[in-house]
Amino acid sequence: MGRSQSLPRGGDPRFGPDADDTGCPILHVDMDAFYASVEVRDRPELRGRPVVVGGTGPRGVVSSASYEARRYGVRSAMPTARARALCPHAVYLPPDFTRYTAASRAVMDVFRDVTPLVEPISLDEAFLDVAGARRLFGRPAEIARSIRARVAEETGLTCSVGVAPSKFVAKLGSTRAKPDGLLVVPAARVLDFLHPLPVAALWGVGERSEQTLRRLGLNTIGEVAEAPYGMLRRALGEAAATHLRELAAGRDPRRVSPEQVEKSIGAEVTFDVDVTDRRELRRALLALADKVGGRLRRAGQVGRTVALKVRMADFRTVSRSRTLDVPTDTAREMFDTAWALFTALDPSEPIRLVGVRMEGLAPAAQTPRQLALGAPERGWREAEAAADAAAARFGRSVIGPASLLGRADPHRNENPPRP
Repeated sequence: MGRSQSLPRGGDPRFGPDADDTGCPILHVDMDAFYASVEVRDRPELRGRPVVVGGTGPRGVVSSASYEARRYGVRSAMPTARARALCPHAVYLPPDFTRYTAASRAVMDVFRDVTPLVEPISLDEAFLDVAGARRLFGRPAEIARSIRARVAEETGLTCSVGVAPSKFVAKLGSTRAKPDGLLVVPAARVLDFLHPLPVAALWGVGERSEQTLRRLGLNTIGEVAEAPYGMLRRALGEAAATHLRELAAGRDPRRVSPEQVEKSIGAEVTFDVDVTDRRELRRALLALADKVGGRLRRAGQVGRTVALKVRMADFRTVSRSRTLDVPTDTAREMFDTAWALFTALDPSEPIRLVGVRMEGLAPAAQTPRQLALGAPERGWREAEAAADAAAARFGRSVIGPASLLGRADPHRNENPPRP
């Protein structure tokens, strides 16, 4: 969707928590300033202060900003340096995805207690189809109120909910309800709700397409709905024109799909200063492989293809990948492959960013493991799983990636430690 976070909060009585929810089985639940809210929940001394979560270095980017920080103009995806200029007295924190993932899991559990038709979009938002839950839990708006109350009680966090006939409109509803609100868009009033909104609220409208539409004199969704199709097609292409006309008319037939399977899991790091030192680059790739391996194991997934991403100082980006003979979720194998890809690439320029990604995912429980010739029966996966357990208890900083692969040289010890 476009940049609908700029939508004004609802005040129209036709669209509110008490509006008619007949024919509105779709809920979009969006946590409020999720990462920042988790930090404030876990550190009560931060309550009421502007809090910004994201990269804290000179090239960092804001991931989440509390509403106190947003009053100063701080927004997600903004460079941290810009955020510091706008709000120098804010508390700036690096992200802690272990805690955010745990909070997300608790929130999603609340949703799944209501309906099995839950489609997570990210850690902090999901679509729900509650048509089948009415007999047990009441009307959609009642279900939305119950979800908001349970999330607040069980996680200490707030969320905003949009209730509507379709996913697109429900998403807009939750955005307009923020923060900590509920908004129902009645089926009979969808066009009344949509048509005054700016074109940027349409799913798929980014900065460039917004500029194109505005050059055509189309500033609102209603104007897009009334525009000649031929004009839209010439400006945007047939596929985009058809897509936007359907949304502008309030038509979005997509269903809530609970069986979404993640296609890849990855991690990357942008260096504060461009790097040429191979040892530092190797350490960075090792840490990334360790992070990806942990995420794979928590998700119960293994992957077949290791992908390497390298961005040079001039922003030229190069990607390389290699498919393994046997799927894996171990950092050791990912790192060995990623480092081999990097060595073969042999970049001579300073490097701004590196990333490691595992693709071709499959459920670990359904994937047979083939023991390599001469490999011990118990090895790296068991060692890394033991490290996962220790990290869960004592913190990831205690169990670093170097402890898995050997501190001096990641290729020095070929026999893995026994857990």
